[in-house]
Order: sequence, then structure tokens, then C-alpha cells
Amino acid sequence: MKRFFLFLAFTAFASGAFAQSWPARPVRIIAPFAPGGSADTLGRIVAQKLTESLKENFIVENRPGAGGALGSDLVAKAAPDGYTLVVSGIASHVLAPAVQGTPYDPVRDFTHIALFGGPPAVLAVNPALKVRDLREFVALAKSRPGALSYGSPGNGTQGQLVAELFKQRAGIDLQHVPYKGASAAVADLIAGHIPAVSTTLTTAATQIRAGRAIGLAISAEARLPEFPDVPTFAEMGYRDIVATVWFSLSGPANLPADIVNRLNTEVNRALQLSDVRERLKPEGIVPTPMDPKAFSEFVAAEVKRWSPIVKASGAKPG
Repeated sequence: MKRFFLFLAFTAFASGAFAQSWPARPVRIIAPFAPGGSADTLGRIVAQKLTESLKENFIVENRPGAGGALGSDLVAKAAPDGYTLVVSGIASHVLAPAVQGTPYDPVRDFTHIALFGGPPAVLAVNPALKVRDLREFVALAKSRPGALSYGSPGNGTQGQLVAELFKQRAGIDLQHVPYKGASAAVADLIAGHIPAVSTTLTTAATQIRAGRAIGLAISAEARLPEFPDVPTFAEMGYRDIVATVWFSLSGPANLPADIVNRLNTEVNRALQLSDVRERLKPEGIVPTPMDPKAFSEFVAAEVKRWSPIVKASGAKPG
């Protein structure tokens, strides 16, 4: 028995010593979507601040595909040593498992570290479509059933889900065009290859401000001060289309608690810095600090909340 307690004491000491020496080499943060989207933007902001505070390089690596599942699966299978993390979120850890199934369990196979927050979704159109608001868009879609299309960041993403819910509530038929990332969808919108896009406000914000895209509605609870002319779906009569495209930081299951708590503290601190908040504010992103336990419970609750909605929406994998 004495040997057993000595072993436990040694294990606790070794774990604490390992956490104290971490990070001793660069840390990889997988962004499971293409460059330029919200996952990439938030990942790079947090990586920069962690690099500054922890005195080691945090490097963002884009691994897009399958609604975030490809990059997330890579992290789920990584060693739980704190050197491989993922920009997790509702797309990869709630929607993709519900829509297409994933090789990982979004709760059991990850250590959920910290919630970043996130922007609402936006439905935007090319000005050439000649519609000024959501009501005119619905009227046009009803006059041309199945003729209009919309792009999204990919099958099983929140952009698709919001658009599919909108289609159901409005009684219209739109064709879905999935892209490998939000930036590509917005680029094709501006080029006139697709008439509409449903994606994060973050990705479309610059084009909306420049007048190259018209924001018809956002999925926030209330209008955002930075976009006073873009109404919410709720105020346009679609009260159940309220959703945040949240993003977060996670790692493989069984990460040492000391590393998890240290990362949580540093991420929450970084997101409250004035320069970070000012950078996120124009994109409609409000940081949402949670401790690891609360955040893990939040992920489980989101899975429970959205799974039946995903199935009812008819969202399908690619």
C-alpha cells in the first residue's frame, strides 16, 4: 500500500512538473476550415496572444474539409500532450456529427478548453440581384422556385443550417452550393457566380461595408451597432432563427488539467484585451469567457439542442 501511495505522489509530481515545463516547443493549433474564415481569424488572434504570454510559438495550420471534421479528427487522434490543439466550434463539434456522422465523439474524444464566442450568420446577396431586403428576396424566390442558389462554407456548417431553416420557414426553394470555406463562397458571390450566400458575418463584413454585398438578415438576437442597417431574422418574422456561430479551443481527450487551466486562463485574458475586443467588435464577435467545466457542459448542451434541429432542417452531407 505504501508503494501505491508513493506511486500516486510521484505521478502527481511528474504531471505537475510536465505542465510547468509546458510549452517547451511550438504548439500547433489546427484551424479545420480554409484561411480567411472565422475559425482562421479567431485562431490566429488567440495564437498570437498565447505566443506573447507563454513565450513559445503557437502556429495555426489550416486543415479544411468535411465541415471541420477532417482537422478535428486529426486532433482527436493526437497525443494528449498539449502540443496539438484545434479551433473547435459548432460546425465541427455539433453540426458535422449530427449531419454526416464523424469518426470522433464531439464530447468524449476532446478536452474542451475555452470558448472564444462568435459572430451571427448573415444571409447576403449580390447587388445585381436587385433585391433590397429579405421580403423582396422571398418574393423573388417564390416567383422562381428552385432557380436561385446560395453558397455556404460547406455541407453541415451553420451557414447551411441557417439557410435551410430559413427556406423552411419562408416556404421557398433555394439550391445549396457548398464550398470548402466561407471565403471562397463570398468570393464567388462578389464575382456574380452565385446570387446569395449564408455564412458568418465575420467573413462577409468587409464586402457588406463596401457595398459589394447586401446583408439581408443576421441570426443575432438584436441588430448590431456596427451594422445598423442589417435587420435580424427575428425582427423580419423568423423568430426561431437565432444562432451564434461560436468557436473555441479544444484538444485531445485527457489533456493534463494544469495545461487546460493554464490555457483557459490565458485565452480568457487575451479575449478581454482592449485591442482584441476592438478587433472583434466590427465583426459582431462578443467574447464569452467560461471555465473548462462550464464550457464542456456548454458543448454537451449545444449537441443536445441542435441535433434534432439539424435533422429537421434536412441538411445533408456532401
